[in-house]
Amino acid sequence: MSAAVLRVVPFGLAAHQALVAPLVERLRPRLGGAVEVRPPRFDPALAFDRSRGQYNSRQLLGQMLEEGPGRALGVTALDLFIPVLSFVFGEAQLGGRAALVSLHRLRSEAYGLRPDPALLLDRLVKEAMHELGHTHGLVHCPGLDCVMRSSTYVEDIDQKPDLFCESCWAKLPDRT
Repeated sequence: MSAAVLRVVPFGLAAHQALVAPLVERLRPRLGGAVEVRPPRFDPALAFDRSRGQYNSRQLLGQMLEEGPGRALGVTALDLFIPVLSFVFGEAQLGGRAALVSLHRLRSEAYGLRPDPALLLDRLVKEAMHELGHTHGLVHCPGLDCVMRSSTYVEDIDQKPDLFCESCWAKLPDRT
């Protein structure tokens, strides 16, 4: 996608911190640029909505913008929402610098199933690529062979690939 450095900002991960390194390793060849991990300089607790018991992803994105220049991908296990939806797997600024993904509803345990670390990593990579695609100006794609396909349910994530289709790849403004 871009030769610029992507900052991966893990926070609120607790037991899932070990997923950060494999995520970075899977993102590097897909993004065509440097990927580095940095601790957050913001307070996620400021985005907590007590009435919902969840974190407002738009507020977290706003805080991430204060992290400095360049593109940033927040990775968390916090339960995210936007005001019009009961939850989101992630969110990004369309054509912006900040993207955010959450493991909270990507975990098999969230659906009463046994933990599956490999499946969790696959889902995380797909959602990271999807949200980063939005930061590059891509909108949802109807193609079954595209990571930019919309995902309402976790099963939708499982069915899509972790790469852009040819049409979306061609639309990336800074592709190499």
